[in-house]
Amino acid sequence: MKKQQDQVKVFTRRAFVIGGLQCAILGVLGGRLAWLQVAQGSRYKTLSEKNRINLKVIAPERGQIVDRFGVPLAVNAQNFRALIIPEQTDDIEKSLRTLQDTIEISEEDIQRVLKQAKKTARFVPIEIRDDLEWEDVAKVEVNLPDLPGLNIDVGERRSYPYGEATAHLIGYVAAVDKSEVGKDPLLSLPGFKIGKTGIEKRFDLDMRGQAGRAEVEVNVVGREVRELRKKESRHGKRVVLTIDGELQRFTQSRLAEQKSASAVIMDAHSGEVYAMASHPAFDPNIFTSGITAAQMLELDSNPAKPFVNKAVSGQYPPASTFKMITLLAGLSNRTFSSRHTVFCKGHFDLGRDRFHCWKRGGHGWVDARKAIQVSCDCYFYELALELGIDSIAEYAHMLGLGEKYGFELAEERAGLVPDRNWKLGQFGEKWQPGESVVAAIGQGYLQATPLQLAVMTSRLVNGGYAVKPWITGGDIWGNKPPEGGWPKLNLNSAHMKVVKDGMDRVVNTKNGTAVGSRIVEDEFAFGGKTGTGQVQRITMQQRMAGIKNEELKWKSRHHALFVGYAPMHKPKYVCSVVVEHGIGGSRTAAPIARDLLLEVQKRDPAKTPLHEPNDQVVQNKDKQKEQTAL
Repeated sequence: MKKQQDQVKVFTRRAFVIGGLQCAILGVLGGRLAWLQVAQGSRYKTLSEKNRINLKVIAPERGQIVDRFGVPLAVNAQNFRALIIPEQTDDIEKSLRTLQDTIEISEEDIQRVLKQAKKTARFVPIEIRDDLEWEDVAKVEVNLPDLPGLNIDVGERRSYPYGEATAHLIGYVAAVDKSEVGKDPLLSLPGFKIGKTGIEKRFDLDMRGQAGRAEVEVNVVGREVRELRKKESRHGKRVVLTIDGELQRFTQSRLAEQKSASAVIMDAHSGEVYAMASHPAFDPNIFTSGITAAQMLELDSNPAKPFVNKAVSGQYPPASTFKMITLLAGLSNRTFSSRHTVFCKGHFDLGRDRFHCWKRGGHGWVDARKAIQVSCDCYFYELALELGIDSIAEYAHMLGLGEKYGFELAEERAGLVPDRNWKLGQFGEKWQPGESVVAAIGQGYLQATPLQLAVMTSRLVNGGYAVKPWITGGDIWGNKPPEGGWPKLNLNSAHMKVVKDGMDRVVNTKNGTAVGSRIVEDEFAFGGKTGTGQVQRITMQQRMAGIKNEELKWKSRHHALFVGYAPMHKPKYVCSVVVEHGIGGSRTAAPIARDLLLEVQKRDPAKTPLHEPNDQVVQNKDKQKEQTAL
């Protein structure tokens, strides 16, 4: 009997525990049910009516691009757009025709929207027209009940305040191509644009930001009633450039005096690029507003190629600007000493071939410094035969030619520095002595970009440090100088001084090839080297007839080059200038370089640290005036 009573007590306790757990679970479920029905009932009732909910992807604000002072180079302007959501209208064409009666819509736009509607999901908005005036926006808003599926969206349009001056550098944004559509929901937004060239392309993902989302209740005619839930978008990063915007504008305007030219201004020690321009250019704003077929045809048919950033993509014979490399190689290999002299009689004979000096009658006796000063070809012809192409190529690579630097612009080209192995692999032929002769003066197979020429000059005058160019700072870095500075090259300082002495004489002595461009104020004095790159070989008949370069057709004229640095006594800034099919290095390229070096010294951008991307933009009075002028 007692045993049975104990079993009943145990059963009762178990039943009590189980019953308690059941009550607790039912309580939780009941509480949750009450929460969903009472507190959240209206929201889920609304969500259940699928035809009344619009899930919107919110485009983030694209990050700005600013110069080293924080002055905007690429900004976002407000843009009103008319959109249509196909699933919210029974007849897309009818809605479009009704809209056409309200505001100006071209037949071309209507056909484009109808065609696009067949290819995309019905819930995806399609842009009908952008850049609406406020008057048009008001008309559409008033007539929305008669425009099913239509709505007005406030978006952004990319704007480039400096226009052509920064076109190649900053690049532009344009609509997404089919090949570029990926998993990012932003790419499916109507009218969404991504970077196509320049900095806009290189840092597109950084500046694009992250999309937001919103659940919006709409009525039967598509008008938004209320916003149910919203997740804010995250704006893109701001990109800070080392560029001085006003120096960039000055450089572009100076180059515009020529038919086709390019230039680079950079810091000889840090590698910061202060200006990089290519002419002719284009207005990048036409791509954000919609370029016409006529505009595209005009740009494409221009023989000077306005879409090409010649500063990093143009590859030219370095011509006589290369002579510093040949001399440095000769001095370093002890082929010639700085005092060794060569007699220039106006030509140099090698077997049956005769190689002419640019000066008829020759320069007479010249040593290393004078060879640079007067740009004597015959001196370097003789040096090349003693030195050989492989030694010349070694020092060309050391000074930055024939390679890419990992520069921020994808358009960067590597140029070409030939040697014996290169020719054997390229043509299956041995290198010939005559090819060394022409390579010694920067002709033949040699190719270099204006950016490479600026780097070459920097390494020659900064004490022999392997500086690389870079253009982005802040949170986004390019070739940021390593801790401890750029590595030191294995170059003899005494040899580099000989080369620099010759470059100083080019501009600042009576017989220098660029003395006509000299700056007389000692504090702004500069040094450098001229160059004239042959596009085609001068025939004996032309030489005998005395035909001048400027008398040839534009495409047949030589290129004019100049590399320089300033101040002369303590180099800080360097520049390179290439004028395509110009009259000559001393007559066209050197005066441009003089003006650029004078302007950069006066502005002295190196004294101002890069603008921090998260700081408030603070501008001095001069900067405010410049922005007002824009």
